[in-house]
Amino acid sequence: MTRNRRIAGLTMAVLSIVAADACHKAPPPAPAPVQPPAPGPNADSIRRAQDEAARRAADEAARRRTADSAAAAARNAEAAGSARAALTAVVHFDYDQSDLRPDDRAILDAKIPILQANPAIKIRVAGHTDERGSDEYNLALGQRRAATVKRYLVDHGIADARIETISYGEERPVAQGSDESAYAQNRRAEFEITAGGQTLRAP
Repeated sequence: MTRNRRIAGLTMAVLSIVAADACHKAPPPAPAPVQPPAPGPNADSIRRAQDEAARRAADEAARRRTADSAAAAARNAEAAGSARAALTAVVHFDYDQSDLRPDDRAILDAKIPILQANPAIKIRVAGHTDERGSDEYNLALGQRRAATVKRYLVDHGIADARIETISYGEERPVAQGSDESAYAQNRRAEFEITAGGQTLRAP
């Protein structure tokens, strides 16, 4: 009986130790919360993104067209300005002469393609002289100079009806003075656009 009591006591002691040990153990960790999956793009958000991309592309294309148009307009204006300057460039003559000098021909040659590219343009050629000589003589000399210029342009394919001539003789000097420097500037033929100049374009 004593032996049985000893065994029972030992059993109880072991169970007490096991129970006490079980009480000291930490409880198992709680499971981590399950995160729901991020929602994927739906049809509306995809469509909105596509619309936004299309809008940006259209805006950029419009900006490029505007910039290109402005650049083209600037180029056209510059070309028209150059063409106008060439068309109105003055030619000069030697004393008491109405023959064209080589440099005069080069100036007139630059006018021909502009006149050909702008068939609506009409011009007036005004002949001028220096102050030497009588009024009558200088009016006739200025007319010969204007006629020489017109003949050169007509001989190079410009219609006669597009070119008017006039002489001012010595009446409209561009340089004052009674020396050769002033005389050389005043012996000239000037050009004025009388029609079609609003839409002038370069050849």
